[in-house]
Amino acid sequence: MPLYEYQCLDCTTKFELRRCFDDKSAVTCPRCQGKVRRIISPVPVIFQGPGFYVTDNRKNGSSPESTEKTACS
Repeated sequence: MPLYEYQCLDCTTKFELRRCFDDKSAVTCPRCQGKVRRIISPVPVIFQGPGFYVTDNRKNGSSPESTEKTACS
């Protein structure tokens, strides 16, 4: 089950709640029973290693310069 973050519109309390994808019940603030809104946060992406493009997409023995020259000729 995913973990969602909510913030109360009345008392500004922030809290997390685990909910099913198909759960349609209303969410209320646990502190004051007020209306809440879901907070959308960006997901962190971390690239590790020498480089995903160089190590994953380049063919062995060819360089980008030689590939570009043969493609344009």
